[in-house]
Amino acid sequence: MAEDNVQSFVLGDVEVLRIVEWQGPFAPAGQLVPDCAPEVWKEYEEQLAPAHWQPGADLAVAALQTWVVRSAGRTVLVDTGVGRDRERPGNPQFHRQEGDLPGRLRRAGVDPAEVDLVVNTHIHADHVGWNTHAVDGAWVPTFPHARYLLPAADDHHFGPEGGYGGGVRVDDRLLYEDSVAPVHRAGQAEVWDGEYRIDEHLVLEAAPGHTPGSSVLHVESRGERAVFAGDLLHSPVQILHPECSSCFCLDPRQAAATRLRVLERAADERSLVVPAHFGGGGAVEVSKEHGRFTLHRWAA
Repeated sequence: MAEDNVQSFVLGDVEVLRIVEWQGPFAPAGQLVPDCAPEVWKEYEEQLAPAHWQPGADLAVAALQTWVVRSAGRTVLVDTGVGRDRERPGNPQFHRQEGDLPGRLRRAGVDPAEVDLVVNTHIHADHVGWNTHAVDGAWVPTFPHARYLLPAADDHHFGPEGGYGGGVRVDDRLLYEDSVAPVHRAGQAEVWDGEYRIDEHLVLEAAPGHTPGSSVLHVESRGERAVFAGDLLHSPVQILHPECSSCFCLDPRQAAATRLRVLERAADERSLVVPAHFGGGGAVEVSKEHGRFTLHRWAA
């Protein structure tokens, strides 16, 4: 895992901290975004390398990170990473990892006991892992005083009513039972659908395709805006070519349509786009010129 890496920026009255647990080569570019031809990566090499793509090895670069959003007097976490000691036999990169997100949060000045809300943009192993931790052999919420906001469609799809993701991947049952079900049992889960306003600055919006319940978090304060885009984007190449979905999207066509809609709004409103896994600066402002999206400005 990487050394502690904390960055911050401010949007009006909202403060954002970026807590990076890991950053580096993740997967072959053509495997991660299979709809994107090799020549597309090469065309945009100057913008993608080295922070998002290693051309020599043809490896996409990604990050595992959690975003802390301080708004209206509350502390909100956006996604919680892989977790510790999880059985994830279907994914060696997530299997039995030994991360320490609570420790990283404390070192960044965020006490887990003072977290008010946890937003899971969707229910995948690398977004819900630190929802819970092990205490005396049982999984309990890591953030004891937080409400956990879960998209209804994902809670159904990946939960027992949906056959744990239809039984396609054994990891889906495991992650639901160790990272989501304990939050329900603790009475800390709040399931939402469509749109959910957190406060005067923060609004969750359904953004399906990557998963049935994928969502984005819109931030607006004193004329400054951002959209936390979850896994609508794994690489900046998907901003340049939004029709290209990742290999992890359950409905690639719907994901592409949602991605285009979110990027159109971000370009119109000059919102900072904050995906879950971008390496480098982690967030980027986009614009649309001559019918094409361009990367306008990277966050620090």
